[in-house]
Amino acid sequence: MTTESKEMQVVKGLDLERYMGRWYEIASFPSLFQPKNGVDTRATYTLNPDGTVHVLNEVWNGGKRAFIQGSAYKTDPKSDEAKFKVKFYVPPFLPIIPVTGDYWVLYIDPDYQHAVIGHPSRFYLWILSRTAHLEEDTYKQLVEKAVEEGYDVSKLHKTPQSDTPPESN
Repeated sequence: MTTESKEMQVVKGLDLERYMGRWYEIASFPSLFQPKNGVDTRATYTLNPDGTVHVLNEVWNGGKRAFIQGSAYKTDPKSDEAKFKVKFYVPPFLPIIPVTGDYWVLYIDPDYQHAVIGHPSRFYLWILSRTAHLEEDTYKQLVEKAVEEGYDVSKLHKTPQSDTPPESN
């Protein structure tokens, strides 16, 4: 059961510097912009001098690395809410058309090791971790956070992650 009419609660006072680094996708809602059979999906965030965030999304499909780079910025710089816009250029090798989407941090644990990321439409959901694998109890707690925000978690798909994640090339 979902509570789609409920307004989503986002993290307030996100420490952006602590949030930077590599995050592994533990689970997500399938989307058109990610390969159906992708594995080892991850994102690496780097703080730019101007306060924006460099985004590197990587996925392996059939043994080949695919990636896209973009930038993220606070939707409202005066707000303490963790609501961001992420902008990518499509296609990545010919940056002509900007594609912008919402990236809302719905939950982050106190140690900045696990996060639940959503979208105001509730069409997109990601469960992220600093490690490629997550304890089942922790995973269930993160899924429950998504349920509390009105997500239909029956659409959630676990992302296969290798025991030894591949290196970027």
